[in-house]
Amino acid sequence: MINKNTALRRKKIQQHIRKQITGTAERPRLNVYRSLNNIFGQIVDDTTGTTLAAASSLSKEVKEEAAAVQGKVSKSVLVGKLMAKKALEKNIKNVVFDRSGYLYHGRVKAFADGAREGGLKF
Repeated sequence: MINKNTALRRKKIQQHIRKQITGTAERPRLNVYRSLNNIFGQIVDDTTGTTLAAASSLSKEVKEEAAAVQGKVSKSVLVGKLMAKKALEKNIKNVVFDRSGYLYHGRVKAFADGAREGGLKF
């Protein structure tokens, strides 16, 4: 179970980040969420409030490839690459990265590196 203070601290950091970062139609926001076992990413246009693309470690494309690799960090790289692939299909090349209050380390960094390898720029 997550410590109450840890969750409150992450929420404050998340609100601070969201004050400064907004996704537009030209440069949408790439949001990342990580749970204990999985990682999720979505590209959001905040002006209209719509999700343009989404990927997770639970999707079929990633599950097939994830069987060959071990560890959550390796799966995060695969999800980042899938996110970039889906974004490029919708002609989205430039995004703003929203780490959602998580430290830019471990799975979040691996997700971002995978998205960069896939062709996204941020």
